[in-house]
Amino acid sequence: MRKFNIRKVLDGLTAVSSSSSSASSSSQQQQSGNRESDVPETLQSEHFQLCKTVRHGFPYQPSALAFDPVQRILAIGTQTGALRLFGRPGVECYCQHDAETAVIQLQFLMNEGALVSALADDTLHLWNLRQKRPAILHSLKFNRERQRSTQKQTEKEVGIRLDKWITFCHLPFQSKWLYVGTERGNIHIVNVESFTLSGYVIMWNKAIELSSKSHPGPVVHISDNPMDEGKLLIGYESGIVVLWDLKSKKADYRYTHDEAIHSVAWHHEGKQFICSHSDGTLTIWNIKSPAKPLQTITPHGKQLKDGKKPEPCKPILKVEYKTARSGEPFIILSGGLSYDTVGRRPCLTVMHGKSTAVLEMDYSIVDFLTLCETPYPNDFQEPYAVVVLLEKDLVLIDLAQNGYPIFENPYPLNIHESPVTCCEYFADCPVDLIPALYSVGARQKRQGYSKKEWPISGGNWGLVTQSYPEIIITGHADGSIKFWDASAITLQVLYKLKTAKVFEKSRNKDDKPNTDIVDEDPYAIQIISWCPESRMLCIAGVSAHVIIYRFSKQEVTTEVIPMLEVRLLYEINDVESPDGEQAPPLPTPGTGSNPQSIAPQSHPSTSSSSSDGLRDNVPCLKIKSSPLKQSAGYQIELVIQLVWVSGEPPQQITSLAVNSAYGLVVFGNCNGIAMVDYLQKTVLLNLGTIELYGSNDPYRREPRSPRKSRQPSGAGLCDINEGTTVPEDRCKSPTSVKTKGRKFSKMVANDIAKMSRKLSLPTELKPDLDVRDNSFSRSRSSSVTSIDKESREAISALHFCETFTRKADTSLSPCVWVGTTLGTVLVIVLNLPPGGEQRLIQPVIVSPSGTILRLKGAILRMAFLDTTGSIVPPAYEPWREHNVSEDKDEKDKLKKRRPVSVSPSSSSQEISENQYAVICSEKQAKVISLPSQNCIHKQNITETSFVLRGDIVALSNSSCLACFCANGHIMTFSLPSLRPLLDVYYLPLTNMRIARTFCFTNNGQALYLVSPTEIQRITYSQETCENLQEMLGELFTPVETPEAPNRGFFKGLFGGGAQSLDREELFGESASGKASRSLAQHIPGPGGIEGVKGSASGVIGELARARIALDERGQKLGELDERTAAMLGSAESFSKHAHELMMKCKDKKWYHI
Repeated sequence: MRKFNIRKVLDGLTAVSSSSSSASSSSQQQQSGNRESDVPETLQSEHFQLCKTVRHGFPYQPSALAFDPVQRILAIGTQTGALRLFGRPGVECYCQHDAETAVIQLQFLMNEGALVSALADDTLHLWNLRQKRPAILHSLKFNRERQRSTQKQTEKEVGIRLDKWITFCHLPFQSKWLYVGTERGNIHIVNVESFTLSGYVIMWNKAIELSSKSHPGPVVHISDNPMDEGKLLIGYESGIVVLWDLKSKKADYRYTHDEAIHSVAWHHEGKQFICSHSDGTLTIWNIKSPAKPLQTITPHGKQLKDGKKPEPCKPILKVEYKTARSGEPFIILSGGLSYDTVGRRPCLTVMHGKSTAVLEMDYSIVDFLTLCETPYPNDFQEPYAVVVLLEKDLVLIDLAQNGYPIFENPYPLNIHESPVTCCEYFADCPVDLIPALYSVGARQKRQGYSKKEWPISGGNWGLVTQSYPEIIITGHADGSIKFWDASAITLQVLYKLKTAKVFEKSRNKDDKPNTDIVDEDPYAIQIISWCPESRMLCIAGVSAHVIIYRFSKQEVTTEVIPMLEVRLLYEINDVESPDGEQAPPLPTPGTGSNPQSIAPQSHPSTSSSSSDGLRDNVPCLKIKSSPLKQSAGYQIELVIQLVWVSGEPPQQITSLAVNSAYGLVVFGNCNGIAMVDYLQKTVLLNLGTIELYGSNDPYRREPRSPRKSRQPSGAGLCDINEGTTVPEDRCKSPTSVKTKGRKFSKMVANDIAKMSRKLSLPTELKPDLDVRDNSFSRSRSSSVTSIDKESREAISALHFCETFTRKADTSLSPCVWVGTTLGTVLVIVLNLPPGGEQRLIQPVIVSPSGTILRLKGAILRMAFLDTTGSIVPPAYEPWREHNVSEDKDEKDKLKKRRPVSVSPSSSSQEISENQYAVICSEKQAKVISLPSQNCIHKQNITETSFVLRGDIVALSNSSCLACFCANGHIMTFSLPSLRPLLDVYYLPLTNMRIARTFCFTNNGQALYLVSPTEIQRITYSQETCENLQEMLGELFTPVETPEAPNRGFFKGLFGGGAQSLDREELFGESASGKASRSLAQHIPGPGGIEGVKGSASGVIGELARARIALDERGQKLGELDERTAAMLGSAESFSKHAHELMMKCKDKKWYHI
């Protein structure tokens, strides 16, 4: 007998229905063509252009640090080849090397507006910082020195790692010659003006003792003597230090130590230097006493009795030696802790005279620099601060105040304080919102910072061409939420909310939260719903909890935290199939749509168990039972938790929406949907997804075999009737509950929750899930072929609105539009009581309208347009302070006032004028005319990929649909006609972080988390791209170089001052010849001519002032030229007369004259 294939039948039905629907939609478009011509569309393709704007946050994986003390600019390089430059707060810049290899060192050309970067791929790059977007002027690619067979053995003996060619660079102040040390121990010299190699080379075998049989190791330090530029100090890893005479080309002194060297630093007088070693010691040497060190210090070593050497410590990775005119010198070092300090955090040690301060850091120290008053190395340094670059933070320490307090960091570098799990972006917010958030956030600032101004103060701000406020909200793994002021391409934290404060913290391992959803971070934020006008905030957490917050400027103490528990899970007959497969459930419509009035819980419910000992009616987290003091800002209105049912944990929430005008919050997951009235603290709706269809379910969902019934014990707060169903994932045997397949990793849990749908990713991107969970590997086909997929239909989109809910409607009604992962859109009608006190007494009636719309792929976003094509915002209640006593007149006004602020277009549409519903799914977009519910426009966005994020946004007094696809394309479509306006390949989906955080907003702005610590902002607006150059800040500003230190009369007379060196005479081509062409290759950078043009445009204001000065100078020169011409004529006349007189008197005697 031939096997009957139900999938082919369903495919055929789908094909027929889709063809008929496309035919009908085309006819509908023809019928409504006249009506659609009335909708103006002003957006054209020339209004769109995609470009990056700014990058915020801490540089990911930092590796190098540099500071220009004259320009006061800080540079940070990373392991991925990125450069971040920081000036005064608000002046930042991001650059990227073409080769994404680690930056090993950075060197500023001080006060020259240039920077040299050395990369691990043996390249040097010269950056031009005199333009708003720095560019590379020159590059130099080194070829590795050839290995000689006679040296391979010695290199093996000393354990040299040939992983990089360049190991250290040094550029003296006001010099154009860069010293480059290599891992072979040689030193080459580069002319930074032409970026060419000099023929002058210091070979390692000439620098060390001729009698030495071993290789000295890589060069770890190069510096010239502060008092004699002709003397170069070279430090080798093996412990050898050489003082090299550049003129005589030989070593003056050699200093040898048993322990490996990590860094070297000079005393400003040039008579002593200090070395840090691998055994945790510091050695101070006199340059004329190479036999032994003048002093050996072990900063953290325990001094043993009987004069024995201190116990060895960890390596001191870096040391700096800075002097002050009044007081003892500073010795600042990183590392060197004792080996017995297990678990101690990384430290920076400041030794000043007899005092030693150990400053603990939160992360590993990458590098540090001491900021000094003078750039001249031969003068008293006068250190005033230390910049410490940590693995995940940047710290500035004030050396001038007692206790060494830190400066308050004005840069937005703490985005990653806790890992970011979700982002939302809001442009054109109410103007009073940012000041309100700033005022409550200012009370959260820590005390004890240094009172001095931030010392990194270089550069100038750009022009502010955007006047609208922008806010970014980030949700984090620890349950915190941060509000950021993102106006005018800057970023500043406004306010931080800790949602975990409402829950009891587990004090021991046995008292863990009752959650099996994630292994850790049970308070992580996965969805944020925020109404800027009413300031209502609603969040969904990873432990299936929802918290509603109301903004208040008053501090309150909540005696009892309002709480609701929702039992959003359904049971069916459950028997193991003979073949071991699990059957989809059979839908059984229930009565869960009736409103349920439930009193808020005064305390968390106690754990109950079902008859077989499984958890039941238990939330994942325990709410605090003690009074909660809530500071000004966002305060808890209601906590909603989904509970365990018969040993099964609740499913994570996949969609969330809140509306302040209605006083409602709605959320859903893969089991169903729930609606809560947060004013009356009641559950209005608790339905399975299948029950929303009623008798109109387009899918056939049948169980594969009968199953044994497992009855739940005890009724939950929002218990459903026994006839309702459970999605496929809950139709498992009791033993399947204990498998590892029930637990998700932290990353995957957040990804699934935020994406609110199942992603089919390339193999290399798939998370490590248990083999029993195949949710990430399902087919993305939107055809009705997978019964398994149909049975697991999740709520993926929710939208409150006032629109026509049925075809026969003639007026607008409040409702909720519900989108599912199967591409279905359902409408739930809301019948609201009158405002005032009646709203708090009478129930809200909720009923499905029967309207069903279909699209390909999971529904992502829904919005509504009026007859002019403008976006109709959801109704909202304007914000007002709820924690103050109101006058009687105010109360009377509230009684009469309906708390629903209907959008301006609604009043005009009460008379049979239509609206347009815009629906975007993973595959296509449709525009539906209301109330007729005809599809007037349809656009298939992608066939081979799928949309990760879609937003209906306002731009240039119009609206459009913006989409980001998994194949890396960013697309925009006009509304309502859905004409393609932009399609640019921008960013491939390389990880789930991008998919989880990408979002569009109004006025052509968008952002995503480009790394775990950085936010990348982009624009798709042509106008913003054109104004971006003016909005960016300038890094380089004309500053006079400080005067050199005065040598004094006696030093000048007897030659005791600093000795200068004509390096051009030594390193120039005429003296040292040309370097070998095979050694390095010069590569002209793209910032050559373009860089000059960019520099010219970047300093246009300065050029304008210079042009005026030139005009004035030209006038003066013209006057001078006229006077010069007159003097020249007079001189010629005098010469002529003198010549005539000479000829006349030539042959006459003196007495004839």
